[in-house]
Amino acid sequence: MFDDEDDDSGERFLKEDLEQFESYLEGVQIGFMDSDRIEAIVDHYLINGNFSKAKSAAEFALVHFSYNHLFHLRKAQALSGLGKLHEALDIIDSIENFGMLSFEYFLTKAALFSQLKDSKNAIKNYNLAIDEAAGEDLDDIYLDIAMEYQNLGNFKEAISILKTALMVNSENEGALYEIAFCYDQLGDYSLAIECYTQFIDENPYSFTAWYNLGNAYSKIENYEKALWAYDYSILINSNFGPAHFNLANAFLSQEKFFKAIEHFNECMRIDGDDATAYCYIGECYEQLNELELSKHNYKRSLELAPMLSEAWLGLGIIEDLEGKTNEGIILIEKALEFDPQNGGIMHVLAGAYEKIEDFEQAASFYKQSLEINPNDEECLSDYIELLTESSPQEAFVVLKEFMDKHDGNKISSILEVNLFWLLGQREEALHLFSKCLKENGNNDEGPSDWYVPEFGTIIMPIASVLLIVGYSYRRKETDN
Repeated sequence: MFDDEDDDSGERFLKEDLEQFESYLEGVQIGFMDSDRIEAIVDHYLINGNFSKAKSAAEFALVHFSYNHLFHLRKAQALSGLGKLHEALDIIDSIENFGMLSFEYFLTKAALFSQLKDSKNAIKNYNLAIDEAAGEDLDDIYLDIAMEYQNLGNFKEAISILKTALMVNSENEGALYEIAFCYDQLGDYSLAIECYTQFIDENPYSFTAWYNLGNAYSKIENYEKALWAYDYSILINSNFGPAHFNLANAFLSQEKFFKAIEHFNECMRIDGDDATAYCYIGECYEQLNELELSKHNYKRSLELAPMLSEAWLGLGIIEDLEGKTNEGIILIEKALEFDPQNGGIMHVLAGAYEKIEDFEQAASFYKQSLEINPNDEECLSDYIELLTESSPQEAFVVLKEFMDKHDGNKISSILEVNLFWLLGQREEALHLFSKCLKENGNNDEGPSDWYVPEFGTIIMPIASVLLIVGYSYRRKETDN
C-alpha cells in the first residue's frame, strides 16, 4: 500500500516539476531544484522522445551541477536523439576527464558509434560496457554486438555472439531471429529454416518470421513450402507488400502465371507502382502468349525504370516472337548495354543472331555467355550445335578446349560423344558413352525405357539429354 502511495506521490511531484520547467522554457524564473528532480525531468523527456526539451533540461541542470557527469551524459543522449552525433561524441569524450567511466557511459558511446556506422568502435565499447556491468541483463547487449558484426559482414562471429546471448537468456527471441538471418546470409538455409521455425513456434503471429521462412524455402527452390510460409505472412498482415511480391515470384517459378499476376498487382496496390513488378507481370503474360499485354507491362516498367535490363530483354523477346527478330536484337542489345556482364542476355542475343543467320555474331555471344556462365548446359549445347552445323571438327576442338578449362558442365561429355559419333570415331563414342552410363546409372530421375539406335536400351536420365544434342531416338514399344 505504501509503495503505491509513494508511486502516486512521485508522479504528482514529477507532474508539478514538469509544469514548472515548462514555464521556465517560456521565460518564467523558477526556484532551485535538487539534482534528483531535474534528473527525473530529463529522463521523462528522453523516454518520451522529446530530445529538444531533454537537452534544455540537461543544460539547465549543468548550470547548477556542472561537475555531475550524469547530466553531461544525458545531454549527449539528447543530442544523439537530435542527430547531432559528433557533438554528442565530443561531450562523451570529455566525460573521461571526470574518471567516471560507467556501464551507461560505454553503452551510450557504443550506441553513438553504431549510429555513425563505426561498427568496430561500437563493438569495442559494447564489450567495455559488459566489463562494467553489475547484474544487468546482458543478452540485449550481446544482440547489439552481433548486429554490428552483421554490419561488418562477419555473420559467423555474429552467430557466435548470438549464441552467447541465448545462453544468458534462452527466451531472447530477437537473438534467435537474428541467428536464422545470419544462417540465411551464409547460405545455410536448412539451419535458417530450423531457427525460423523454432522462432515461429514461440511467435506464431510474427509475419516477418513467416516471410523470411518463405524466403529461405524459395532459395532452396522448395516453392510449395515457400507458398505456405508466404500465405501465413499475408494472413497475419495482408498489407505486407514484400510478402505479396515474393509469393508472386514463387507462383511464377511454378508457372502459375495468373496467381503470380494477382499478387504482383496486390503488392503494387499496397506499396505503389514498381518497375520490377510490372516487368515480371510482363513475363507472365509472355508465357501466357498474351503478347500485347506483355508489351504493355514491359513498357510500363521502363517508364518507371528506363535502365531495367530485364524489361528491355522482355520487349526484345516479344519482338522476336512476333517475327521481328532484327528489331528484337536492337532491344536485347539495349538490355546488354545496361547489364554488360549478364551471360543470360548474351545467350538470348546469340540465339537471335543465329535465327537471322549471322553465325559469326551468334558464335561470339555464345562464347561470351559461357565465359560468364560456364555451367550453362543449354548455352553450351546451343553453341556446339551451331559449330557442328558447319564443321564438326571445329566444334570438337572448341569443346575440348572448353572441357580443359571447365569441368563443371555436366552435358559436355554427352556433346563429346555426339561429336565422336559424327566424326566417325565410333569406338571412342561407344567407350565414352559407356563411361557416361556408369557415372549416371544410379540416377533414377529420368525415363527408364528409352531406346537409342546402335546404343541399345538405357536406364538413366542421360537419355533426355540426348534429345538436346541431336541424337535420333524413339520411344521403345511396351506390351500392355
